[in-house]
Amino acid sequence: MLSFRQLQYLVAIADYQHFRRAAANLHVSQPTLSLQVQKMEEHLGVILIERGVTPARLTPVGREIVARARRLLLDLTDLEDCARRSAGKLIGTISLGVSPTIGPYLLPGIVGVLKRQMPQVRLHIREGIPSEHMHELRHGALDILLTPVPVVGGDLHVETLFEERLQVVAPPEHPLSGKRRVTRADLAGSEALGIDPRYPFHNQTQDICDDLGLDLLSDYEGTSLDSLCQMCASGLGLAVLPELYLRSEVGGRNIVTPLQIHDWSARRSIAAVWRAGSVYTESFHEIAMAIQREALLLLKDVCEAE
Repeated sequence: MLSFRQLQYLVAIADYQHFRRAAANLHVSQPTLSLQVQKMEEHLGVILIERGVTPARLTPVGREIVARARRLLLDLTDLEDCARRSAGKLIGTISLGVSPTIGPYLLPGIVGVLKRQMPQVRLHIREGIPSEHMHELRHGALDILLTPVPVVGGDLHVETLFEERLQVVAPPEHPLSGKRRVTRADLAGSEALGIDPRYPFHNQTQDICDDLGLDLLSDYEGTSLDSLCQMCASGLGLAVLPELYLRSEVGGRNIVTPLQIHDWSARRSIAAVWRAGSVYTESFHEIAMAIQREALLLLKDVCEAE
């Protein structure tokens, strides 16, 4: 009979397309991984993975079995969750995926709140690329995501938490930083910095640049809000940054200046996402509401400061 662990091994190889990386992710040796796959093939009487090919490539029957294995692993995870849930409230470790364009300025204060509110729960926070996190959420490697919207999929529950304003910023010595009101004509043709295209924030930055007539540079792409802020402060170009980031302790409002642009505003929405129908929906909703409350308090402070 196939084991739960063997199915995990096969799915990991399909995800990473590499035996060594799959083994490292599962914290086992590569020979152990290879041996278990071989045992699966002997038990099933089929070849699951093509030999001597890099990256690791599934055979047609291997792809079909991986698709079924994913469903089985999710069902088993839900079964275990259901058993734990029936014994009381959520207990254990929750894997929370978060984008680097959100986590550093929003989560530090929220972690303490959740620890007091749900002392029986530990948060394992993983920063990463939203599209990859969405894949991991759907396949059970993550429990809940904090991500920019839009998010689509009938298999997902999307809880929109708050909106935050986006601001165009410049170095303090930039000619536009000293203007009380900046117009589109002032901005036209100015160079702007963007973040890695794999993040949704890149697309929103591109839309803002198109709207304001800015030239989004492709040879200077940050991997975090901090890198964008620091590159802007060094004079490489303007940048688009969230208001809550700028107001936070980690934000760079002391090294960049928000521009007061006439007749223009932009916002982005942040949502919590988890698998629809999860037995822990009530607990995930509790976590989402705690994040929402803290974010709204920060937004209130921003409004009062203005």
